Amino acid sequence: MTGVLLALAVLGAVPWVTGWSRTAEVAPRDPELAGLSLDPAVLLDLAGAVLASGSSVPTALRVLGEALAGVGDRALAASLSSAGELLVLGAGWEEAWEGAPASATVLSDCLEPAWDDGADPAPLLQLRARALRADAAREAEEAAAKLGVRLVLPLGLCFLPAFILLGIVPVVLGAGLDLLR
Repeated sequence: MTGVLLALAVLGAVPWVTGWSRTAEVAPRDPELAGLSLDPAVLLDLAGAVLASGSSVPTALRVLGEALAGVGDRALAASLSSAGELLVLGAGWEEAWEGAPASATVLSDCLEPAWDDGADPAPLLQLRARALRADAAREAEEAAAKLGVRLVLPLGLCFLPAFILLGIVPVVLGAGLDLLR
């Protein structure tokens, strides 16, 4: 009986040793979104709400910068505030966003046509936010599917010995005892 318990302990440790028990890590595929502590789709929605209230692009950037300063993403907050101030002072779009972190690129790309051409930024912001949410949902589904596949072996290693000990061994012992009588 001790040998069986030792074998089960070894089988139970195999997934842990081989790395099968590690949790799935989901990282954004877009490297420019990796450092953002706020969901980029939420940032785009906030920008859309500020612009829908009648604010100009520079004012919206300054307001978002002030709001994000309390969230903890200080680099993004500072770059948004700085870009808003530089645009008011007459700087070009590229110059205003110079030195901004990569996480600001999502918002910058959506607002650039509004600044340069006077286009309505609302459709661009909504479409990009919808696309980001769709990408996040697809990545979550892929991670869930991978997790299901990774759980098959550890669950099999746990349930198979239990099935054999509780289901097959009693039947074999019962049949064997009947044959010995």
